[in-house]
Amino acid sequence: MHLALYYCLAGLIGLLAGFASGLFGIGGGSIRTPLLNVLGMDLIYAFGINLFVIPFSSSMGAFSHRKYVDKKYALYLVIGGGIGSGLGAFLAYIFSLSDFKLTLAIIFVVTSFITVLGIYLYKIAPKVSERLQPKPYTIIPGAFILNIITGMRGGSGGSLFPPFLKSLRVDVKKAIATSLLATIFTALVAIGIFFWKGKILWIEGLIVMVGSVIGAKLGSLLSIKTKPKWLELGLAVVTVLLSCITILKAVLSMGDISISDYMFNFQ
Repeated sequence: MHLALYYCLAGLIGLLAGFASGLFGIGGGSIRTPLLNVLGMDLIYAFGINLFVIPFSSSMGAFSHRKYVDKKYALYLVIGGGIGSGLGAFLAYIFSLSDFKLTLAIIFVVTSFITVLGIYLYKIAPKVSERLQPKPYTIIPGAFILNIITGMRGGSGGSLFPPFLKSLRVDVKKAIATSLLATIFTALVAIGIFFWKGKILWIEGLIVMVGSVIGAKLGSLLSIKTKPKWLELGLAVVTVLLSCITILKAVLSMGDISISDYMFNFQ
């Protein structure tokens, strides 16, 4: 693939991921990571770029959603999630040293499906949903566990925070806004681990970051005007689709077959 085309596609991926981040309140990793992986980037470097971009795109989204932010819930997410992000990022690095690409992909898929279940918990298990309350003793340990999981696949909790808060009966728009604010800080912890281990590609990271910031602004403006039920449905569909792409990519790579060889075979 020509280098110019490679960079253009990286910027486009950033734009799409940023748009989803602003629209759905996710960190953008559910979009960014699998698409960068499909582009031909090794998963561990896709993780590093995703984490590098999150504080910038989430800041743009959080500013646009600022009137819906619950600072108290955000603080609880940061306390539990920050510790979990650091531990999860370190484990992701350990896995990357061995042939654990499929393991990382499976973790990504599992957490993605957890996201979808969380969004519709009030329908799937209404009695369980009714018992859950957005208190420190539920949010802090919950964020810690979720961020270990998401940290192991290069995330900062952004893909799971909105459905997690929604499962605690927090309004979806408040959950989206609060998640965007919290992921700014939880991502910084994980970035430190990836920077220490030299797993961030800076040129690609900057290109993806510019696209993500622009996309996050556009997505946030649309999110404010969109009905909650469409936000829920869109997040569920996009998350499932991209998790399937990620696992397919990992399975094919075991046989030295690359999706990018078929999609981007430019010389």
